[in-house]
Amino acid sequence: MTMKSSIGPLRIRHFRALWTAAVFSNIGTFFHAVAASWAMLELTGSPLWVGLMAASSTLPLLFLALPAGAMADLVDRRRILIIAQSIMGAAAVAMAVFWYLEIISPGLLLGLGLLLGVGLALNMPAWQAMVPDLVPRGLVADAVALNSAAFNVARAVGPALGGVLVATRGPGLAFALNAVSFVGVIAVVATFRPADPGDLGDEPVGSAIAVGLRYARYTLQFRKLLGIAAGFAVTSAAVQSLLPNVTKDALNSNATTFGFLLGAMGVGALIGAFTRPIGLDRLGSAMVPLSIAVFGVAGIITGLSRLIPVTAAALLLAGVCWVWSLATLNATVQLMSPQWVRGRAMSLYSLAFVGFLPIGSIIGGALGNVIGAAESIAVMSVGTVILGLTFTRIGVPALGDSVPGEPPEDWVTQPHAEHHQGGPVMIINTWVIRHAELADFLATMNELRRARLRTGAYEWTLYRNAEDPHRMSEFMLLSSWEDHIRQHHRIDAEAVDVIRRASQFDQTGRPQTRHLVAVSVDPERVPEWDQLLAVHDDLHASDGSIPLDREDPVKVPPAS
Repeated sequence: MTMKSSIGPLRIRHFRALWTAAVFSNIGTFFHAVAASWAMLELTGSPLWVGLMAASSTLPLLFLALPAGAMADLVDRRRILIIAQSIMGAAAVAMAVFWYLEIISPGLLLGLGLLLGVGLALNMPAWQAMVPDLVPRGLVADAVALNSAAFNVARAVGPALGGVLVATRGPGLAFALNAVSFVGVIAVVATFRPADPGDLGDEPVGSAIAVGLRYARYTLQFRKLLGIAAGFAVTSAAVQSLLPNVTKDALNSNATTFGFLLGAMGVGALIGAFTRPIGLDRLGSAMVPLSIAVFGVAGIITGLSRLIPVTAAALLLAGVCWVWSLATLNATVQLMSPQWVRGRAMSLYSLAFVGFLPIGSIIGGALGNVIGAAESIAVMSVGTVILGLTFTRIGVPALGDSVPGEPPEDWVTQPHAEHHQGGPVMIINTWVIRHAELADFLATMNELRRARLRTGAYEWTLYRNAEDPHRMSEFMLLSSWEDHIRQHHRIDAEAVDVIRRASQFDQTGRPQTRHLVAVSVDPERVPEWDQLLAVHDDLHASDGSIPLDREDPVKVPPAS
């Protein structure tokens, strides 16, 4: 791996344009963060109000991440990004106007901050899920690292420039410049071709969220990524959140030194963005947990050091490890998540990391009140080291592992009617198996259970026939017929392999399949019988695995 390969995504026109716009937008964001906190301080003089203002940009994410992730899978992501960026831009414009008109109040400023946070919550899943739409799969990790580099360039220069701007021209100009920065992103995104949504049909947002949660629950490798991200967020948060206290109390220095230390970590993050391919090439799947462990070591040094150069060197190392671990985790989640659920997967990942950062800050701050801020960073960082070493043994998916493959060319989905009235829908598949194969059959059924549940079923059970123990039936429930159709389209190569292995256990040639749709017993909602017969006829004619009941008084001959 070389520097040339790490900047490969910048050769792609659309990604290069979006990345450039993001650099300026991120700088505007840091201008805004400094200005908003300073404006609230001038208006109130209250640490509580200032803290609320700082939290306003991320607080909506806790409540909107999952709906935003579902929307990123159900709606054109380009449209979501334009709407989200417009919301953030409008909030910044309003802050600037109200400030210059001198009619701003603490409540109004906080409310506009929350509005900006709503835009950010809508933006984040769609932005992250769009990366694989812009670059080939082999460049996704480098694209994520470059996005991280764009953010860290802004973090290295934005706060300092923002502080100078606010001190000389006031918060209003910083708000206005941030508003202008959103225009560039909107202009770039508007040039993209409309992208197909990740899933099929008009699925309700609530149902889409539930499906996304089941995907996470029944995908083991994805759960590992969420676990290590959440653990890293909790144990690492104190390094940045308590750095001002360390600068003042342990290093006996001032705000200039604090900015210098933040810049050291930002420089380390830039180095990490461009050296990450080298680390990945040499360390492979161990890079993420080892990077987390080394970050912990750097945090311990930061907490114990009383020399500014030593602290700066430790933070530079922490910045490298920060990008090595988080950029790779982010890219791994994007690559392993199927197109139909990628937005929801990224929203869950964002929740696992961004949502747990405040928890780590609170724990670190509470501990710091007892033993001191520097000592708190050191203690929390020991937890980071333990986390990294633990996952070195447990293992996390390597970049490129568990990437969903397309179903093989000889896999043909059985024809289905487009719509059935009623719901929920029960699918019953029945096997006739040999007693000697029971253990292997049950092991395969456990794999099949996970495949059914992660692709849309909300309940799954295996039953044996009380009169014939060789006859086994799986029952799975879906909310609607449309959900069952979506489930067929979500089948990937892994699911096909499990289904085919399961089918081989049946001694009659293939498992018998039945589709049952719930019927309302309300006399006011009686379904149309002619429609039911027509659908029954279509399914029987096209799918031999759905036989007519021999006792059915209505015999519909198969199509010739």
